[in-house]
Formats: sequence, structure tokens, C-alpha cells
Amino acid sequence: MESLFRKHKMLVSQVTTDIVRELMNTINWEKQLVAIRGSRGVGKTTLMRQYVKQKYGTDAGEALYCVMDSMYFTNHTLIGLAEQFHMMGGKHLFLDEVHRYPTWSREIKEIIDLYPDMKITFTGSSLIQILNADADLSRRVLSYTMEGLSFREFLLFYKGIHIPVYPLDDILSRYDDICGEVNRRCHPQALFEEYLKVGYFPFYDGDEEEYYSRIENVIDFIVDQELTLFCGVDTANTRKVKALIQFIADSVPYELNVAKLSARLELNKHTVLSYINSLGRAELLHLLYSDNNTITRLQKPDKIYLHDPNMFYALGYGEKIGTIRECFFVNQLSVNHAVEYGRSQGDFVIDGKTTIEVGGPDKSFEQVADIPDSFIFADRIELPVGKKLPLWMAGLTY
Repeated sequence: MESLFRKHKMLVSQVTTDIVRELMNTINWEKQLVAIRGSRGVGKTTLMRQYVKQKYGTDAGEALYCVMDSMYFTNHTLIGLAEQFHMMGGKHLFLDEVHRYPTWSREIKEIIDLYPDMKITFTGSSLIQILNADADLSRRVLSYTMEGLSFREFLLFYKGIHIPVYPLDDILSRYDDICGEVNRRCHPQALFEEYLKVGYFPFYDGDEEEYYSRIENVIDFIVDQELTLFCGVDTANTRKVKALIQFIADSVPYELNVAKLSARLELNKHTVLSYINSLGRAELLHLLYSDNNTITRLQKPDKIYLHDPNMFYALGYGEKIGTIRECFFVNQLSVNHAVEYGRSQGDFVIDGKTTIEVGGPDKSFEQVADIPDSFIFADRIELPVGKKLPLWMAGLTY
């Protein structure tokens, strides 16, 4: 255990707490069992270490932070660690990347049964299925999902500009006031164009090439490791899965033709749909349906986007600005809202009631003129023009 205590101090000491994500204050850290799920690279590890440092300091004692792929666990069990930690007066275990420990769910269930006074907080891939794990923890765990940076968070993290969270209802009813307040603090349009290229993941250090390389590494890791581990993707097909991502990047907003895609990838239709759904769960794609209430297992999505706008630039498709605009809108609004494909009227329908068109500065109201609760979110404008709002305002909602 001494080696874990030393690693705890080293890793927790390294993290800074100058700026923390909004999720820090949302999580109920005092619950006995808390899960923080999210895609690789969005900042789960940093958030957990920041909380440990703020709440418990850098020395292990009441709290212990462990990375679950540590060499320690090659010849020690998690439940054995919990037993020793509890005997030493430990109260809160923080388990990072828990999915890298094969029997994590069974052992966590046993720990919380044996030691009801011990709290466990763990992070894991967005693909881990708490409900369908070996031990059903769904009734005991409080689960949170961590996203990449919103445009609002990008302004805080990289520019030191604090803008409060504005719910979508406020944006749609007070757009003049909100837009005026943001414009008094910065020039949002120029910063928004930077965000689309390098703002979603919290690891940009000024080197675009390195940033895009890291995004490609994230994609490779998810496809090569997590999809094969959690989704049953055949390792022989991982190159085809990556080809699928490239094809969608080159084609989106892609209205899915399963037969065409199956022929292109030389896979059967069921396998193609299965892989697309897995890529959606893995947060590499956004799958849109025209009616979220009737979605069935392996149903064909009506439209497919890459998960975030930075992926387009990382994969070499930065010229597809129209698609990138729509991808940004879907990415930001999907965090707190149900986003549906608009099909015949408008690009998107939000929460089943608000119709949205997304486009450039010259986007007209022609397609939504007769729809009462409708708006345009337009790129490259700084101020609202009637119900045509700056696109960057969609990035203030979380």
C-alpha cells in the first residue's frame, strides 16, 4: 500500500486547481457510490484529482486515489486494497479508469456491502454499462457524464473570460441582453472560430499539430481498445471502423444508406448498424433520429455527425464549414436537451418543440417562416438580427 500512497501524493500534487469544470459543483461527492463517465481525453482524471486535492489535500489518509491499470493490481485485488484501507481509517476511495480492472463491478459491490461507511468514486469509459455489468450497481450508483469543453468553458479555460451558464430558454427569450453582455467582455466570433478548431478537448497547448495528433490517438484508442472490449467489435475489423469514421467525416451531415455503406466496407448491414451505434455510445459520432420516442435497438439513424467539430480538423476535413456548424450545434445542445433531426422543416427540433435552422450569415427564414417556435443560429454574426442568433450562443448552455 505504501507504493499507492506515494503515487497518490505525486499525482494529486501535480494537478492545479486554478480553474475547475462546472461539473465539480454538480457532483454529489458525499454519496456512497459515484460514477463519472466520459470519453477519453475530456478531463475526468483531472477533475477527480482536483477534488481530492481540494477536499483532502495531497497526502493519502482518509482518501486514496488509485489508477486502476497500476502494476499494484497485477498481484493485489481491489477488495483486498479496500480491506487494508478501511483498517487504516480510510473513508473515500477514488478509482480512476475503473474499466481497466476486469472484475471492477463485482468487487465494488462487495466493498460497499462490507463497508457501508466507505465512499467510492470512480471514473470510466462512456461505454461501461453500469446497468448490465457483472454486478448490477444501477440502483446504488449516482452517475454523471463528463463532456468536452463547451464554448463557454473554452473562454474560461483558455482566455480567462468568465461567462455564466445560460439555459437555452433564456437564450431564446433574452438573446439581445445576453449577446450584449458577452460582447462587452470579448469579441466572441473570433474566439468561436478558434474554438471550432482547437477548443473541445482540455489539452490544447498552442500546438495545433500536436493537438490533432492527440485527438487521432483518442480515436485510435477507443476503436482499438474500448470498442473491442465493450462492444464486441472484431479486432480484424477495427481498420474498417476507422474507414467508416473517415467516410462519415467526408460525407456528413450523412443521411445513412446502409446498403451502400455495407458494400463499401464489405460488412453485412447488421454489423454496420451495430458499429455505428457503438461509435455513438463511444462519443465518436452523434446519431440523430427524427423521433427520439420511437428509437429501437439498432434502428437506422436519420442523420450522422462526427461527435465534435475539432474532429473534422484533426481528420483533415476542416473545409466542411457548413457541416462543422451543424456538428457544433448538435454537440452543445445534446448535453442537456433532446435533439431530433428536423427532416422536412428546419435542421433540428429541440425537446420536441423548438425548430432550429443552422447556417451562415446569409441564412434566410424561408424554410421555417411558417413555424411559430423557430429560430436561426447563424455563424459569423456578432449580434442577433430578429430571431437570427449568433451560432456561438449555443455554446453557453453548459
